[in-house]
Amino acid sequence: MPLVSARTKLATVSALTALGAFASMGTATAAAPVLNGGWAPSTRCPVDATAMVSTDGLDTSPQCVVSYSLSGSIKLGNTTVPTGKTNLQIGVVQNADGTNSVVAPAGGALIADSATVPGGLMGLMCPSDIPFVTDICRKLTDANLNKITATMESVGTPSEFDQIAGVLTDQPIVTIPVRIRLQNPFLGDNCYIGSKSNPILLRPKNLTAPGFGVTRFDGDGTANEEGEMSRLDLLGATQYDDGFAVPGAAGCGLGWFGIIDAAVNLKTGLPAGAGKNKLLLNDTQTYLTGLFAPGVLAPDAGKVFSRNWHSAVN
Repeated sequence: MPLVSARTKLATVSALTALGAFASMGTATAAAPVLNGGWAPSTRCPVDATAMVSTDGLDTSPQCVVSYSLSGSIKLGNTTVPTGKTNLQIGVVQNADGTNSVVAPAGGALIADSATVPGGLMGLMCPSDIPFVTDICRKLTDANLNKITATMESVGTPSEFDQIAGVLTDQPIVTIPVRIRLQNPFLGDNCYIGSKSNPILLRPKNLTAPGFGVTRFDGDGTANEEGEMSRLDLLGATQYDDGFAVPGAAGCGLGWFGIIDAAVNLKTGLPAGAGKNKLLLNDTQTYLTGLFAPGVLAPDAGKVFSRNWHSAVN
């Protein structure tokens, strides 16, 4: 028998689908290994992390979670940015008592395409009553100078992970701290909305429930209805969060005494309290991969799990 119930696994997958929703903006996906068959989505799973390898199959069991979405939007104050492709990969250690812990890959859990802010710098801070900023606005005729890209970055480990909420609607599933980096020649390299010490705290909810399927395969990813690996597929959920607060921008404008920060915040309506911001992700696709019967492999479930992943790398 599996270590955890089907309902618990479904909750875990759905919950982490929501996590993928918040990789709404980010750096381009880094090079990753190509994996065979059933392992294919799990290219960045932290299978070699100590917490994963040390799972025994009885008290603890390892799982890989992948979640992605191709489109959506995020509204911060008065500004709405369309989201690009997203990819979340996380390890989950399931405990026999129903609790769990999240393990992030060394390179970070959230990887996604950067988003272009509509209207660019002119839309973000022009027109302005600040003379210095007004002078910049006059110079923004060059499309390259006007363009702003936004990158969402993870700035901590997710918390408050609620498995049961993952199969429900309108219930917070997990809290994930993020910051958003704004890049433009006038903004410099350290312009952020949110920070490590004062992050945006996203708490995803299911707006619609996902479809459900199960895949079985051998340790190396080859399809096998009686294989020792199982993957739950939760597809098509729409997810949202409209209860998070957003701090003001800081570090913008090459250190010009906070003038650019003030202009950006004034035009965009930041900081913005809870209820003035919203994240929406369309058609999220989530895969949770684990050992079908981890107890059979005790006390080496984590070691076998890691070995299987490596055997699937092409």
